[in-house]
Amino acid sequence: MSFPFIIKETICDLRYTNHGMKGVRLVITIVDYGMGNLRSVYNALKALNADVTVSDKPAMVEKADKLVLPGVGAFKDTMDELHKRKLVSPVRKFIASGRPYLGMCLGLQILFDESEEGASGVDGLGIFKGSVKKFKPDKGCKIPHMGWNTVAFSGGTEPLNAGIPDRSYFYFVHSYYADPVDKGIIAGRTEYCGVDFAAYVVKDNIYAVQFHPERSQMLGLKFLENFVRL
Repeated sequence: MSFPFIIKETICDLRYTNHGMKGVRLVITIVDYGMGNLRSVYNALKALNADVTVSDKPAMVEKADKLVLPGVGAFKDTMDELHKRKLVSPVRKFIASGRPYLGMCLGLQILFDESEEGASGVDGLGIFKGSVKKFKPDKGCKIPHMGWNTVAFSGGTEPLNAGIPDRSYFYFVHSYYADPVDKGIIAGRTEYCGVDFAAYVVKDNIYAVQFHPERSQMLGLKFLENFVRL
């Protein structure tokens, strides 16, 4: 599918070099838990000239400079694989350290207490209070929510949506959505199936999106570029 509109100016400087402290290149670690679209996320970050590594090693995840947790599939399978690979504690410790975390799709959902998925529900990381709920078909809308949709940013500019117009289009693929108890962490909303859901949440060093930046063409790259620049 082509992008819904034409961008009339260059918004990404692909020559950008990822420097955190002066003279030090920060490495972005992508969490490998045996699922998810790791290759496309890796390629998108490399296109931005970022230093990127992919790892399933607990020590490397916990000590990363920046952490990206992408994901597609089921909430339960994701949590099962994180537990199996002993990655749950390292991810929690990393987030608690104050270093930048970016969650995409399931990388957003698992930050919450639990998901409605499955007969008895599934526990998440519990970083944020709230639950992950399933869309209920309304007025003929299709589940999963798949394709381009707008994100309405909430007031002030957060670092990752800097330079991105309000109500820009991003690419979504999901059947569940996060419902935070603290609505103050919602930095962007999207409407689907009669639900105005959290498409982008921010708190301190935590950034997480329901959409897929790596599939969202130039504006998705701009979003990732802003993360590289942190």
